[in-house]
Amino acid sequence: MTLRPHQAGHLAMLAFSALVAGSFSLGAMAAPHIAPAALTVPRFALAGALVGAAAFASGKVQRSAWQAPWRYLVLGGLLAIYFVLMFEGLKTAAPVPAAAVFTLTPVMAAGFGWLLLRQRLTARMALALVIGAAGAVWVIFRGDPAAILRLQIGRGEAIYFWGCLAHAIYAPMVRRLNRGEPAVVFTFGMMVAGLGLLTLYGWRGVLETDWPALPAIVWICLVYVAVAASAMTFVLLQFATLRLPAAKVMAYTYLVPSWVLLWEIALGRAVPPAQVLIGVALTMGALGLLLKDEGHA
Repeated sequence: MTLRPHQAGHLAMLAFSALVAGSFSLGAMAAPHIAPAALTVPRFALAGALVGAAAFASGKVQRSAWQAPWRYLVLGGLLAIYFVLMFEGLKTAAPVPAAAVFTLTPVMAAGFGWLLLRQRLTARMALALVIGAAGAVWVIFRGDPAAILRLQIGRGEAIYFWGCLAHAIYAPMVRRLNRGEPAVVFTFGMMVAGLGLLTLYGWRGVLETDWPALPAIVWICLVYVAVAASAMTFVLLQFATLRLPAAKVMAYTYLVPSWVLLWEIALGRAVPPAQVLIGVALTMGALGLLLKDEGHA
C-alpha cells in the first residue's frame, strides 16, 4: 500500500515520538555524571557520522546541497541550544515533567509557523493546542493547583523551556530553508554545522571530562541519543516537516509523556501520582483532535 505524503509524515512522527521519549529517562540518569556540552559534542559527532554515511551511500549528495551554508549554521545552532539545555535541565527535572515541557512546543511552533510560513490554524487545531498546553502545565506543576497559582516551576523545567523554544523555531525553519535537498542530506549538513558550533562552545568540557571513569549509564545514554534520538529522529523530523504543517509536526510531542511513562516503568522507576496522569491524558486527547484534522501541509 502506498502512503500519501501526509500519511507518511504522520508515521514518521509516530516513530519520532517513541524514540525521543527514551532520551528523557536515560538522560535524567546520565545528566549528573557529565557536563551537558561534553555529552552533546560526541552525540553530534557520532550521529553525524551515521547520517553522513547514509547520505553518501544514497548517492544523493550533490554540490548544490552546500549552497548557502549559513542555513545549516542556523538549524544546527538551534538544535545545539536545544540539546545542551535539555541535559542541563534534566540534572534537576524528573523525566515526565521534562517531557511535559517538551509538549509546549506545538503551541510555540504554531506561532513560529505563522510568522515564518504564514501557516494558519483551524479551529480544531487551535482547540487541541490549548488542551495540550493545559495538560502540559498540569504535569509540569505536578498536578498541584496551588503551585500553578504561585507559578512555582522547577529550575530544571525552566531551563529546558528555553531549549524547547529553540526546537519550536527549528521545525518551521527547516521548511523555510530547505531548497529541495533530500532529508538525509539536509540533516547531515545541519549536524556538521551543529557539531562545529558545539565544539567551539564546549571544547573545554570535553577535554576536562574523565571519559574512562564515566559510569556505564553515560555511555548507554550517549549511544542511544546519538543513534536513536539523534540520527534517526533528525531524519524523521526533516522528512515530516516537508509533508506536514509545523504545528501538526510538533503535535506528536503530545505522545512523548506517555512514552516516557512506559520507559520509566520498564526501567523500574516510580510512576507519577494519579493526579499527574490527568495531564498526560489531556495531551493524548489533544493529539487525537489534531489527527482528526487532516488538512494538508
